[in-house]
Amino acid sequence: MIWAGELNDPYRVGGSVGLYDTTLRDGEQTVGVVLDPEQKLEIARLLDRLGIDRIEAGFPRVSQDDWDAVELISDAGLKAEIWGFSRAVPADLEALVELGVRASVIESPISDLKLDALGVPREKMLARITSAMRFAADHGIHAAFFGVDSTRADPAFYEQVYRGAVEAGAQEVCVVDTIGIASPEAVADLVGRTVEWVGPEIPVHFHGHNDFGLATAAAVAAVRAGATWVQGTINGMGERAGNANLGEVALTLRALYGVESNLRLDSIREVSERVRELSGYELEPWKPVTGETLFRRESGAVASQFHDPPSIEPYSSELVRAERGIVLGKKSGLDSIRIKAEELGLDVPEERRAEVLARVKELGARKRGLVSDEEFRNLAGG
Repeated sequence: MIWAGELNDPYRVGGSVGLYDTTLRDGEQTVGVVLDPEQKLEIARLLDRLGIDRIEAGFPRVSQDDWDAVELISDAGLKAEIWGFSRAVPADLEALVELGVRASVIESPISDLKLDALGVPREKMLARITSAMRFAADHGIHAAFFGVDSTRADPAFYEQVYRGAVEAGAQEVCVVDTIGIASPEAVADLVGRTVEWVGPEIPVHFHGHNDFGLATAAAVAAVRAGATWVQGTINGMGERAGNANLGEVALTLRALYGVESNLRLDSIREVSERVRELSGYELEPWKPVTGETLFRRESGAVASQFHDPPSIEPYSSELVRAERGIVLGKKSGLDSIRIKAEELGLDVPEERRAEVLARVKELGARKRGLVSDEEFRNLAGG
């Protein structure tokens, strides 16, 4: 079902990775998207059935709606681990305790750009971070330290902060490319060094944004360097250019690197569509994994090979439960006419196909779009 050839074989790493979904928190930061608690619960149930290992239910102190959503999802009896989100400030941490949240990301900015903007010196922020980790440990919260803007932090301070967070009680850590500026090579280097610093007992996450279109590549690089968790969202939702797209990451890791996850690829398009509907945005039709036109073919040259999927596709449509099909337009060829006529049960003899093709091309060019099945029936009929 995957036809990627042998080129990638030397780079396969095998093993598995955990997927941590932050659609309900970071994804909702997409401009104009507002999800109410019941909608978030619906999405959480979809994510659970999709095989997501950890669901970040939200940041309870943002609003009453977010508080209610975290409560609803925590009580829903899902198989996935339910995580909260908190800043390294006492009121946020106390909210987690009040809600009974047993696991949470705890964030704090660590780059000088962020610290200067906030007017907080390094020493004061480090003290906040270690205090928050101790609070979490003392209250039975499984904490993952999340250093905001990790990839632009001073390397020496980054190391000091991450070592300090673990010594103070953090049980996991996240390497965070908040502004999406890190190349895959840089991510691999930073993740690899972080794995060394925190030791083999501390899981390392990667959380990347897509500002340069590299979030999936960066997530893959992180896994190859030792990250055991990838954070991301459905459809790559998020502010600016969005987050790593978990569907893309899961398929890429499996198909090209031999790294498995629990994500059910045969359900990803259904979940993608429902999340999009609830959120009220459109997707590019050519989007990887979930795009509407991924398995539709207009080009006549490609239509001539349509009977042999491995010759024109990198993986089977069945893998992601999509439908293959021929569509007609300006770029169609004789094979397109033959296949579409057979599909619709029309009798278009070989000697008439060139004539019908000319009509299809003319109409497609005039419409500046596709020729519908009904229009094709009319054109083929005489």
